[in-house]
Amino acid sequence: MIAPWSRTWSYSAQDASIGHLGATAQGRSLFTFNAHDFPVLAQQYPQHRGLVLAAQQSWSLSQLIAALDAMLTETEAADWPGQVRWLNQW
Repeated sequence: MIAPWSRTWSYSAQDASIGHLGATAQGRSLFTFNAHDFPVLAQQYPQHRGLVLAAQQSWSLSQLIAALDAMLTETEAADWPGQVRWLNQW
């Protein structure tokens, strides 16, 4: 399951850390536009269940949905532990 953690307003690295740890504790992968804080957290907590990054300005809603659908169709949960990947791979 993908746990969305993205906001268009400002938030702190502490908020990102809480979201990352919560998703990890629940066995969820994260999708986020926050390519600044989350890769750092993924290195600090390598036991995470996967992280998918995207540049927010690069996607229309329909493109985003299509890429997430392709990602979920082409991968399995077992592929994700410890992975940090960019959505544009799909």
